[in-house]
Amino acid sequence: MTAMVMNRRALLLALGSTLALGGCLRPTFRTDQLDATGTGSIGARYPLSAGDKLRVIVFGQDNLSNIYAVDGAGKIAMPLIGTVQVGGQTTGQAARAIEAKLSSGFVREPHVTVEVDTYRPFYILGEVTTSGQYPFVNGMTVETAVAIAAGFGPRAARDYAVLTRDTGGGLVSGIVPMTYSVRPGDTIVVKERFF
Repeated sequence: MTAMVMNRRALLLALGSTLALGGCLRPTFRTDQLDATGTGSIGARYPLSAGDKLRVIVFGQDNLSNIYAVDGAGKIAMPLIGTVQVGGQTTGQAARAIEAKLSSGFVREPHVTVEVDTYRPFYILGEVTTSGQYPFVNGMTVETAVAIAAGFGPRAARDYAVLTRDTGGGLVSGIVPMTYSVRPGDTIVVKERFF
């Protein structure tokens, strides 16, 4: 009977130690699905979405050249031609869509350039000093995002975060290192450490 109690105590002690050490370990990074959406600096393949502000230049038409905000439906509203669907398109595709509308009876042979003036914000939550919505800065990482949110909270896990990205076809999440690239519209959650 005493041996059985000793074995049970040893088993419980071993199990408790294993669980305690398990909480100290960093989870495995899972970035495969996020990597498929594109990482690194924002380039010509950046899909436009609600919250972006676009600088539209119509050559020879100063009254049409301006900065336009992409609304929740993925459209911009321009004088003369009304709304133009740009959500999910690149800046080059948006320029062609605007040219197509202008050439249908408004401007003869329009030449349009579209560039992103202001990217949509990113969001950071969890164990940071000031969670919330912040302006995106090109080339930023999760670590930079934490710095923008005034640093880690006292119980923060400082070597990883959970990043969620809207791919246009749905949300994709992954556990990422602090050096992982952030894109406009991403949501970062800094988790609480287990010890």
